[in-house]
Amino acid sequence: MPVETVFPRLEALLPHVQKPIQYVGGELNSTVKDWDACDVRWALMYPDAYEVGLPNQGVQILYEVLNEREGVLAERTYSVWPDLEALMREHGVPQFTVDAHRPIDAFDVLGVSFSTELGYTNLLTALDLANIPMYAKDRTEDHPLILAGGHAAFNPEPIADFLDCAVVGDGEQAVLEITEIIRTWKAEGRPGGRDELLFRLAKTGSVYVPKFYDVEYLADGRISRVVPNRSGVPWRVSKHTVMDLDEWPYPKQPLVPLAETVHERMSVEIFRGCTRGCRFCQAGMITRPVRERSITGIGDMVDKGLKATGFEEVGLLSLSSADHTEIGDIAKGLADRYEEDKIGLSLPSTRVDAFNIDLANELTRNGRRSGLTFAPEGGSERIRKVINKMVSEEDLIRTVSTAYGNGWRQVKLYFMCGLPTETDEDVLQIGDMAVNVIAEGRRVSGQNDIRCTVSIGGFVPKPHTPFQWAPQLSAEETDARLEKLRDKIRGDKKYGRSIGFRYHDGKPGIVEGLLSRGDRRIGAVIRAVYEDGGRFDGWREHFSYDRWMQAAEKTLPDFGVDVAWYTTRERTYEEVLPWDHLDSGLDKDWLWEDWQDALDETEVDDCRWTPCFDCGVCPQLDLDIQIGPTGKKLLPLSVVNK
Repeated sequence: MPVETVFPRLEALLPHVQKPIQYVGGELNSTVKDWDACDVRWALMYPDAYEVGLPNQGVQILYEVLNEREGVLAERTYSVWPDLEALMREHGVPQFTVDAHRPIDAFDVLGVSFSTELGYTNLLTALDLANIPMYAKDRTEDHPLILAGGHAAFNPEPIADFLDCAVVGDGEQAVLEITEIIRTWKAEGRPGGRDELLFRLAKTGSVYVPKFYDVEYLADGRISRVVPNRSGVPWRVSKHTVMDLDEWPYPKQPLVPLAETVHERMSVEIFRGCTRGCRFCQAGMITRPVRERSITGIGDMVDKGLKATGFEEVGLLSLSSADHTEIGDIAKGLADRYEEDKIGLSLPSTRVDAFNIDLANELTRNGRRSGLTFAPEGGSERIRKVINKMVSEEDLIRTVSTAYGNGWRQVKLYFMCGLPTETDEDVLQIGDMAVNVIAEGRRVSGQNDIRCTVSIGGFVPKPHTPFQWAPQLSAEETDARLEKLRDKIRGDKKYGRSIGFRYHDGKPGIVEGLLSRGDRRIGAVIRAVYEDGGRFDGWREHFSYDRWMQAAEKTLPDFGVDVAWYTTRERTYEEVLPWDHLDSGLDKDWLWEDWQDALDETEVDDCRWTPCFDCGVCPQLDLDIQIGPTGKKLLPLSVVNK
């Protein structure tokens, strides 16, 4: 039976909310398929506002992968702002998709992509608005499966009670495998109900179903073990890894937003994975091994994407884009190809030691010359050894000297506060580095209008990294350390006015730390925060530290633990971590050894260019690093007669 659109009821509410355009759908390259012509139907959610969620590459890729398949449809949904939420509750309008405004509870799957843990309360809002039971145990076969993916899904335990299943790793092949399992189960008449469907997913070994695992605790609050409670369910769940990116050139038709979004560009992922080995970086650890897209594959994606969208900027995405083995040829080839069209190129993430002025000039040849951004992460040489960020201050000064000498006037530097073994002195050296950058810029340019912006975030230990055992710095200590740095910068009469200083206080980091290394007991905290009005916790104007702390004080004592137990406590080697049964491919002993190397201030090289360090990913998952060079060049798309 066709599913009725909720748009007539929604439309009446839109004049009464801010930014109503984000709810109307109809974007260029969006897809609406015949409901009755499809037998498996996905709703894909990014649990944040439209302006943040629409540009998300992961959701766009899966949206296209699924909609290309016969008999499968996928639509998108985003978190609604509190003003519309209140009106939807008042008028009985359920959570809807923006494509055809169909109610979420009519779909087979609600797939939610979590790039940050601070979206958990938005999931609960969506479930409640959709009239889907919040707890997985209360759902029937008439409700959609609630499936989590994204980087935060590598530890889904804090939201395990709300999830039916989770997928760790790349989603392209995973969603198609899940689709076929659902299709077969439905075609057979849904034998065994919801439980049987979940069991079929779980026994593949690559879909995690929390209800099939029991968590046992020790008297001191630590986990004793996580054990399957049903025969045929694997002890560990493996991550998905797409190896040949050229076989998955998505999105082919990127969505063009109707409303302003955080990224107004067409983006191409030029490689996936990173082996630089920064010990704080979860993304780099969980996406191993490195897999490069070929230069010709990138060129084809850019060509098709620009024709399909009309964007005037191309973002070359990866965790460290300048590390692509053919980045120079890629940048020059694209700049040559689109010189007359004035298509700008951007590299959102660039390491100091991978940057060179030739690359920068190619990237700015067709676009505007904006500021350069680098991430030394640590202020002192010592702390950079601890985190394995092998960038010296000399590297940085040499790089910015070249940039300032070639006409740039502004540099932005990213750092973290609260890194393991960090002292006040390590943080204060951030100020010294900024001063040195300004001084060098004035020297080589002969100008005084040189700017350096220092941006600092709080360090949060993440699962599946060498720092997963590390204690987190308290909010109070973080704020005190940053205050000393601020006073030092402001007190510098000669350079202080040329240094911008932006920082986040320590409170959001503590909440993120509670969620990132939490276990199933944290679900009670999330539910309490949601019921107290918690929404959009990643937004400063909506975040409430007090709300989270009060919810924790109300719920955690029943379990004999508290916020500090999850955040500022150091773990030992013997402790069972909440995510140990989810296999990212990384050997736990290797992670522990790297943690010990961090404490000894020992650096480890990038295994792309050195012998293997036995992290475990390649042999355990039967994978291998895939890098160029291909030796090919990007040619113009048509012959130009001159």
